[in-house]
Amino acid sequence: MASLIPYSTYDRALRRFPFDMFDELLSSPLVSTGDGAFKMDVEDAGTSYIVTAELPGVGKDEIDVELNEGRLSISVDKRETEEHKSKNFLHKEIHEWSASRGVYLKDASTSGLTAKLDGGILTVTVPKQDEKVNVTKVSID
Repeated sequence: MASLIPYSTYDRALRRFPFDMFDELLSSPLVSTGDGAFKMDVEDAGTSYIVTAELPGVGKDEIDVELNEGRLSISVDKRETEEHKSKNFLHKEIHEWSASRGVYLKDASTSGLTAKLDGGILTVTVPKQDEKVNVTKVSID
């Protein structure tokens, strides 16, 4: 009797069996379960939007910021330098990567945009414009 396993525990163990291995694999610190995107905050500061992105170890020449019809896109293309390629690494966790994030800002103005990279934090200030009414009323004959 002591060797009997309660049904609920046995049933739970059987249902999770093949998935336990995948959970252990994905919880490994060497495997990223995310989509590789960087963290980004968007703040409505009244007369402008302030977009902040965490980009540690990225230089300003590796970042592309673009505003196109109200969509602000931040793209990063982090590449290995020639100096690093010539080294003989025994263990290497810093790697090449690229990511892109975007946000739609309906009343964003294309003039007066500013971007600043300081300490791995990119701050983009997007001024707002007066919202235009894009609706045209059509009378029915």
